[in-house]
Amino acid sequence: MDSILILGAGASGLSTALALLKRGHRVSLIERGTAGGESTWAGGGILSPLLPWDYPEPVSRLALASMQAYAAWVGAIEQLSADTAEFWRCGMRVMGLASSREALDWCVAHGLHAEIPPGHPDSLWLPDIAQARNPRLASVLGTAVLRSGGALHRHTAGERAIVVAGHVVAIEAGGERHEADRFVLCTGAWAGLGLEGLPGVPNIRPIRGQMLLFKLEPGVLDTILFRNGLYIIPRRDGHILVGSTLEDAGFDKSTDAATASRLQAEAAELLPVLAAAAPVRHWAGLRPGSPDNIPVIGRHPDFDNVYINAGHYRYGVTMAPASAELLADLMTGKAPALDPTPYSWEAAATRRWNGTR
Repeated sequence: MDSILILGAGASGLSTALALLKRGHRVSLIERGTAGGESTWAGGGILSPLLPWDYPEPVSRLALASMQAYAAWVGAIEQLSADTAEFWRCGMRVMGLASSREALDWCVAHGLHAEIPPGHPDSLWLPDIAQARNPRLASVLGTAVLRSGGALHRHTAGERAIVVAGHVVAIEAGGERHEADRFVLCTGAWAGLGLEGLPGVPNIRPIRGQMLLFKLEPGVLDTILFRNGLYIIPRRDGHILVGSTLEDAGFDKSTDAATASRLQAEAAELLPVLAAAAPVRHWAGLRPGSPDNIPVIGRHPDFDNVYINAGHYRYGVTMAPASAELLADLMTGKAPALDPTPYSWEAAATRRWNGTR
């Protein structure tokens, strides 16, 4: 089998590596920081679009395919790594809906279990929505990749593509030359920048999200709460995550006290015990933003040996299993289960930004 170099070791890069290793390829990854240390670490780990009925069909198809596969997928990774990603089918309650009946109808049509709680006509209960503790998911994915024979080079940022006769032959990174037969860009929020000699992926840009973390007694909350753009995510050990903002602020990961106060106040409306709790951490991450949340998965139009799996915006962890399988199918000539057309470079080039949803 040929050798493949993946740029980026977040959820997309690691899941792509594992899918290709399972098919017998030799895989190495280079990562500008630590594995899973950017948007994969910074997010909340909800394994569903926040309002599944509110996105274009390409997002729904990819997300639903991943959601259906997730339990088995993460179980196999946990077994291989001998550790846990804390997968938990805790359910999600969505509140403040203008039309819960329309949302319910969408769920029924797409095979997603949903109920309108008695006495709460503006709410929807989604009992099958799961979460993973995303930093631990990144850890078990990284271990699984290494135990499957992959190689990972941390703190190694790609700098320049070596191109010979229209064919990429190596990536220069960290003062070294990394050669391979094929290359995959999984560079997250940095995918739009590209490298010297390798243009950036169209319309991908960083979107900042600020988050708060609290520590309460275990069992205070046992399901995800969502209302008007704000979510509260419980962990089994009593940690509570609150987020998140959508800020078009470039590569700036700074935080501010006013945003922390607003997030805490809005969260306390749903979970009053948070009003008197002091956050134990406040951080910001950079999502790989893309118009309509539709990622780019496929071959680069200018290089027959360069591929992309990037631009999942808010749902890289959610979409990881299906995205990796789709790209692995395209790279190995297998007919994919999902139509790849909406995720192509050419399709991405035609999409336009309309806000930062």
